[in-house]
Amino acid sequence: MKKIISKFLSITLAAVALDFARGQNEIQIEAQKNYFGQKPIPVSLSGFNGEGAEVLKFDLFVQGFCFTNANDAQYQINGSDTGGITGSVTDKFAKKVILSRSYNGASLRRQAHAFADDIVQTIQNKKGIGMGKIAFKSQSSGGNGEIYVADFDGFGAQSVTSDATIVAKPAWSPGKMAVYYTSYARGNPDIFYHSLSSGQRRVVAGYSGLNTSASVSPDGSKVAMILSKSGSPNVWVCNTDGTGLKKLTSGLEDSSPCWSADGNWICFATKKAERRRLAKIPAGGGEVQYLNTTGVSNPTEPDWSPDGKWIAFTRQAGDFDICVMPVDGSLPPTVLVSGQNPSWSSNSRTLVFNHGSNGHQTLSVLDVFTKQYKDCRRATGSNSQPAWAR
Repeated sequence: MKKIISKFLSITLAAVALDFARGQNEIQIEAQKNYFGQKPIPVSLSGFNGEGAEVLKFDLFVQGFCFTNANDAQYQINGSDTGGITGSVTDKFAKKVILSRSYNGASLRRQAHAFADDIVQTIQNKKGIGMGKIAFKSQSSGGNGEIYVADFDGFGAQSVTSDATIVAKPAWSPGKMAVYYTSYARGNPDIFYHSLSSGQRRVVAGYSGLNTSASVSPDGSKVAMILSKSGSPNVWVCNTDGTGLKKLTSGLEDSSPCWSADGNWICFATKKAERRRLAKIPAGGGEVQYLNTTGVSNPTEPDWSPDGKWIAFTRQAGDFDICVMPVDGSLPPTVLVSGQNPSWSSNSRTLVFNHGSNGHQTLSVLDVFTKQYKDCRRATGSNSQPAWAR
């Protein structure tokens, strides 16, 4: 009898262990399968009929929400945009109001952005993006362009430059109203620093040949860039005033440097054996390490998320696609939408990018995990190469 009981217990425990293992595998597979393409959070919107409604729908849609009727919504947003924004949010499941606030002292659009940010903070426990700014290139049909700055949704666009020449690759200085960009204002592709508050600008890199793709370290102390002063376009680093210049790479064709969140690494695109690859190198110099982008050809234009977890990049395979992969390589790259030049917002879930055809590009904002996106309001010309202020 003891042998029978012992055998029964062994079989039972083995079955339990097997079921547990299966459960664990199912959970892991499910989590991996649904990491991107997640279902948005259903909300309803009532009482908003004008500009406030337009802003709320844009802001929330590109941060992982969708709009439905009050019966099907998990959260019910009520309020008014007449004379100012007043709003509340009710959690239908908890049967209680979780947010109630009135806004004043700013434009109606800004009030609506603030309400959307408070909704995101309350429901997702994340900082919203409503007050975010972007810089981008606006190019005319003649090929010349200017650098513009706008709200993250494209409204309030203002030109930074008036060079009437070729411009490219704007980048923000963290925590400052200042941008770096490339301009042919002096007849050569030089990198300029431009203070938006004072309007003053200066040359940071004006060497013979190519000077482009400035990227500022998270602490604002260093600038990575692409220079061809030694022959091939390579990654260089200097202080923000252009001093202390140091060459980091020696590839045949390097491009698009960006910084890790901790400032210890620089990711960039390069060519190895005639194939374009993504790589990273210690910011102080050292050995190049290649990133695994198996299944995605010709990766370029990387951008490292502020939380340090993700790298977004462009796939060049006939058309252009926006891709994202985890920095630790735990998942292969995921193709999200058609487009190029991705730039992360400070919340590390929203990207701004450009897409289009026939020389006409439009800026769009993408929620990475639901793959929902909306086009921004267009400035003059073809708009591209956006950079999100952090």
